[in-house]
Amino acid sequence: MTYRIRGLDPAQFADRFAMEPGALAASLSQRLTVGPDGYYPCRVSLQDAAPGEEILLTNFTNHAVDTPYRNTFAIYVRRTADRAAEFVDSLPPVLRARPIALRGYSAGGLLHRASLALEDDVDAAVRDLLNDENIAYIDAHNAKHGCFAARIERYEER
Repeated sequence: MTYRIRGLDPAQFADRFAMEPGALAASLSQRLTVGPDGYYPCRVSLQDAAPGEEILLTNFTNHAVDTPYRNTFAIYVRRTADRAAEFVDSLPPVLRARPIALRGYSAGGLLHRASLALEDDVDAAVRDLLNDENIAYIDAHNAKHGCFAARIERYEER
């Protein structure tokens, strides 16, 4: 079972880096500078932002479905992330560096199964969930803070 993980489209966040503070706040966003400890996972590049890097903290609806499982939460985006990352049959850095909660959804957007994976178990947990024909896609979340990390889908090369 091959899977694909893609970062978010950076175009949907680009204008927020230029917004005035009032407009930025109205968009439920803040600009931040990463401190010395780092650990700010970018949802576009799917890697942690480096200390000193400018990032956007913004509210994002990752599961925009008309079910009780609709999900909106805070995410980070690196200012320099200008292209959505793509990983086929491999994990991006942000899914290898921390415990991950995996939520397997049906095509109708209902939660079917979930799994909690530690750093070295994520790939196996993803494959196990995708082996269930009732799961259409998986949303990965950081287990500790609960924020959306990435969407995982079955993938067939054409």
